[in-house]
Amino acid sequence: MQERFGGYFLVSVSVAAAAILSWEAARWAMEAFLPAPEPRAVTPRGAVSDEEAATIALFENNKNSVVYIATAQAVMDVWTRNVYNIPRGTGSGFVWDEQGHIVTNYHVIAEASEAHVRLSDGRDYPASLVGAAPEHDLAVLRINVSFKPPRPIALGESKTLKVGQKVFAIGNPFGLDWTLTTGIVSALDRTIGDNGRAIRNLIQTDAAINPGNSGGPLLDSAGRLIGVNTAIFSPSGAYAGVGFAIPVDTLNVIVPRIIASGG
Repeated sequence: MQERFGGYFLVSVSVAAAAILSWEAARWAMEAFLPAPEPRAVTPRGAVSDEEAATIALFENNKNSVVYIATAQAVMDVWTRNVYNIPRGTGSGFVWDEQGHIVTNYHVIAEASEAHVRLSDGRDYPASLVGAAPEHDLAVLRINVSFKPPRPIALGESKTLKVGQKVFAIGNPFGLDWTLTTGIVSALDRTIGDNGRAIRNLIQTDAAINPGNSGGPLLDSAGRLIGVNTAIFSPSGAYAGVGFAIPVDTLNVIVPRIIASGG
């Protein structure tokens, strides 16, 4: 029985090997008469739509005014008493004026011992803290850019916003720098709680806002600043179609006060 079984196995292997060789020989024979494969021709796209062109222009005109913020926190080694700065988190911000002031969320820099600001061209600067308004989740940093400083984003207004208007968010979600997302104004005058405090009069939007977007600008279709992306409402901490932004009318009162007095 063993010899018969062994013989059957050897015959089966031989038949399979012959079939494979026969198939390979047929393929080689066919390829010998076929033309060499070439890339397919590209179908011309034509011009982008007016809406797409406007969105592209909005991003290109404003991305250089948006910054990437990385923070560190000082910790002490209990054995050596040495102090180390360890990475704490990242967020977004944007240029407020020509003096190098950067607006972001307070929670982006809270408990940090230092912060660095990276521009869209790759330049990196240490930032100093000018001041903060925790009750509004706003903070102002400053960097010293002596060569080709980025321009401030044009200022809009939030009191005339209507539910349904298109909005655009630029930021660094999950560290994916200079990301554009779009949506609409979903609601106005929202209130959310933050560490026992209530932040009021917020803009609600369905533009994708994720961790890392905090502190980035919310723009209207004219490319004007209308808010600062500050929070999402999601049990998982990820995008769920409900984001919030501090309205620019609030910003335009609080930020000059911070710059003038530090808070």
